[in-house]
Amino acid sequence: MFESIKSQIGDIKKIVFVTGAGISQESGIPTFRGKDGLWRNHDAMKLATIDAFYDNPELVWQWYNERMLNIFNSKPNQGHKAIAELEKYAEVVVLTQNIDGLHQKAGSTKVLELHGSIVKIKCSVCSFKDEVTEEFSEIPPLCKCGNLLRPDVVWFGESLPQDVWQNAMVFASQCDLMVIVGTSLVVSPANTLPIYAKQNNSILIEINPENTEISSQMDLVVRNSSAIVLPEFVSMFKEDKL
Repeated sequence: MFESIKSQIGDIKKIVFVTGAGISQESGIPTFRGKDGLWRNHDAMKLATIDAFYDNPELVWQWYNERMLNIFNSKPNQGHKAIAELEKYAEVVVLTQNIDGLHQKAGSTKVLELHGSIVKIKCSVCSFKDEVTEEFSEIPPLCKCGNLLRPDVVWFGESLPQDVWQNAMVFASQCDLMVIVGTSLVVSPANTLPIYAKQNNSILIEINPENTEISSQMDLVVRNSSAIVLPEFVSMFKEDKL
């Protein structure tokens, strides 16, 4: 499966993983694209906007409450665990579009959450921020200042946190290998990350059961589940270090 890069393993010191909804789907978390795109007959993609939040904060919070509960009960799968294990053999950074925190639960120590985190909240007006450990009993939740609290995530039409994005660009431009897992990278600016890697002559690998718009740019494409493929990928590095 990875035979074409086996001879280069010894030269790979810095690995960046760019992960999306596909890696968490195998932990029971819906992707909300394609066939999973509906929630109670609402288009999930349209709920993840600031306009939807102000139009109907209760509805948006019902959706996030349900997602929070699902995520609190979800566990990292073999794909998440393999990425964490790889830290034994190389410098590994995870740039994730996911908001579920499963990479951290699996043990990954360098995770940049490009789109925020569902277990964090912030006030829609003042500077208050916090973490949550359970779903809200009353929605929409209010800040002490009296204004609406919102999930600390990046909604469609909003900019990525600039400090996180700046660091992501640096890591992408310095890696020897970039592995893109479970994402079609159709969302900007995350879709520019392979360009930064390629400028450093990095090897680009895509792991995705389906063809994507970036497949043609890859050095290696693996059409399989990340939970199956990534443990094998780590084994290759382990063998090289023995």
